[in-house]
Amino acid sequence: MPPVTHKCSFCGKEIRPGTGLMYVMNDGTILWFCSSKCRKYMLKYHKDPRKLKWTTSYMRVR
Repeated sequence: MPPVTHKCSFCGKEIRPGTGLMYVMNDGTILWFCSSKCRKYMLKYHKDPRKLKWTTSYMRVR
């Protein structure tokens, strides 16, 4: 069985097994983050990933 990889919920980057952070919200939604930078930008600062140049969703919109 191959190791399971996840995508970062904010920037869209692949997260290798054994790294990253899994965040479970009160409603049961699971969010995966590759770094504390992504976690803070989404949960603390409420930023839109489509407006930040270093995310993959910005590259898809432009």
